[in-house]
Amino acid sequence: MSRLVLLISLVIVVASAAAPQCEVCKKVLDDVMAKVPAGDKSKPDAIGKVIREHCETTRNKENKFCFYIGALPESATSIMNEVTKPLSWSMPTEKVCLEKLKGKDAQICELKYDKPLDWKTIDLKKMRVKELKNILGEWGEVCKGCTEKAELIKRIEELKPKYVKEEL
Repeated sequence: MSRLVLLISLVIVVASAAAPQCEVCKKVLDDVMAKVPAGDKSKPDAIGKVIREHCETTRNKENKFCFYIGALPESATSIMNEVTKPLSWSMPTEKVCLEKLKGKDAQICELKYDKPLDWKTIDLKKMRVKELKNILGEWGEVCKGCTEKAELIKRIEELKPKYVKEEL
């Protein structure tokens, strides 16, 4: 009996360790810290400025992360100090996300990137209209006047060469 409990516990620990935690948070903060000049890495105000500039260009999950930490003008609250101060102390981004931000707002670590679509096997005709609109939204495109599913599919097929990279 105790072996069974131990085995189940081990499986749960391994499964939770395999799933990436706070992946959006870590990626955004890593990208931001790569943009911060070496002389400003210990200045919270300079880091905050770079975060706000970076967040102006984000979309989808990354934009939602920026909204949660208060880096966007339309954000309701701001926890930027919880981000900038630890980063200025050279705290690793993973630690900032898991220890500082997760405690303040659990939604931050619940953000996950969508799985990439397999364009070789996907059948757009079998997808729902909402899913088709989401594809266009991820690309930052819109289909004005598209009311039929066939029109959305046509627009995706037109834009596919621009956004989908074929692997060799």
